[in-house]
Amino acid sequence: MYDIAIIGAGAVGGFVARELSRYNLKIVIFEKEVDVAGGVTKANTAIIHSGYSPKPGTIKAKLNREAIEIFPQVCKELDISYKKTGSLLIAFNEESMEAVHKKYTRGIKNGVKSLKILTKEEILAIEPNMNKNVYGALYSQDTGIVNNWDMAIAPCENAVDNGVALRTREKVYRINKSEDTFYIDTEKDQYQSKVVINCAGLFSDEINQMVGKKSFKIEPKKGQYFILDKNQGSMVNHVIFLAKSENDKNTKGMIIAPTINGNIIIGPSSQNPCNKEDMSTTVFGLNKVKSLAKDVIPNLDFSKTIKTFAGLRPKVDFAEDEENDFIIEEDQHVGGLINVAGIKSPGLTCAPSIALMVKDIVENILGKLQPKDDFNPYRKKVIRFNELDEEERNKRIKENPLYGKIVCKCENISEGEIIDAIRRNPSPTTIKGLKFRTMVGMGRCQGGFCMCSLIEILSRESNKKRLRWDGDKNSLGDKSMEKMDG
Repeated sequence: MYDIAIIGAGAVGGFVARELSRYNLKIVIFEKEVDVAGGVTKANTAIIHSGYSPKPGTIKAKLNREAIEIFPQVCKELDISYKKTGSLLIAFNEESMEAVHKKYTRGIKNGVKSLKILTKEEILAIEPNMNKNVYGALYSQDTGIVNNWDMAIAPCENAVDNGVALRTREKVYRINKSEDTFYIDTEKDQYQSKVVINCAGLFSDEINQMVGKKSFKIEPKKGQYFILDKNQGSMVNHVIFLAKSENDKNTKGMIIAPTINGNIIIGPSSQNPCNKEDMSTTVFGLNKVKSLAKDVIPNLDFSKTIKTFAGLRPKVDFAEDEENDFIIEEDQHVGGLINVAGIKSPGLTCAPSIALMVKDIVENILGKLQPKDDFNPYRKKVIRFNELDEEERNKRIKENPLYGKIVCKCENISEGEIIDAIRRNPSPTTIKGLKFRTMVGMGRCQGGFCMCSLIEILSRESNKKRLRWDGDKNSLGDKSMEKMDG
């Protein structure tokens, strides 16, 4: 019997597990994918929002403010790459400037610090590649960028190190409750738990309906993105948001931003996909993104695109307005079931503070939680060879010559780093999982140079002869090799 069963091992599920692992609780996480960070977390803008956008008084506004305060310490403890860049919400006419002023007013009400309205001249002084017709902008100092994959991988690693059981490739297909016990059926076994925490992202409505009444429905929203080569990285210095016209329904709000690894990410579009697993890109969606981006930074060179991709956001479809606040509460009809749903932007930012809110709900159900004496908040340090100085590099190579064997020349990733990632817990069992942990194969050639070496290393270290790329159809397993189309 578990005290806590968490469904979903994305950023939210990972941070909830990590927070609850501080206490004397028996905890399990179920994840239907082969690895953590397999859903909403894996494909987004990876931006840490300062908090001026949510409607004052909402759960989003409260948690965004709280998250910004604790974020630097969280990243320090979990060794998550994070950089405070600041942001500009830009306008090109009086109409969109009204939207900028509204966001400024919201930000002040939400307690956001260091907000400032900038003139055209002030904008061009800090963003010289900006369209010279820019009208004005809202500057926010606290906006930052992060490694979005690490926002799930790191807390899950720390949670597992602190005693949480992680069960990947275990899709939950039935939940029943009898008296004070939940009976959870997966594809592999049946489990019992006192509390169920629903962090299933796009599928959280389906999990809710297994045991509760239909109280909400998730509608996926698809966003499409470009990643530009690092030689375009100097084109922007801040996270740039394009103030969205009230009549524009084709974009979430254009973003042009540096990534934590020095590339530029551009997007997203906004479409209603056919299903919750539709990660396809379209010519129409990408062209829309490209056109808007060129209006903002005219000299962006899209011939330097190294990757396009799509991500899905979980929107609650019957909200009264477009605010779509988070759902974080014990189910009204089923005691012990905690729904954490509709977690879209700024959900990545809020994941640590969502976990604190969930912990309080758990205490209301189970009573005062008893802290562990041996809880360790620190994740095992990740060796990032290209961030080391020459002295430290030489030291590492002397200790282990594989740190001097560069496998990925685009991102300067060594075999030592790859092996270190494979030997962590949870271990990547797919090529894509390895990429998410090390950035290997994420550069200009997108694995064209290093893929054969990656396959050989992962096969050797995992003691598996057959590998697949990602997911149940092409993951590491005992079936024959399937397509490697990523």
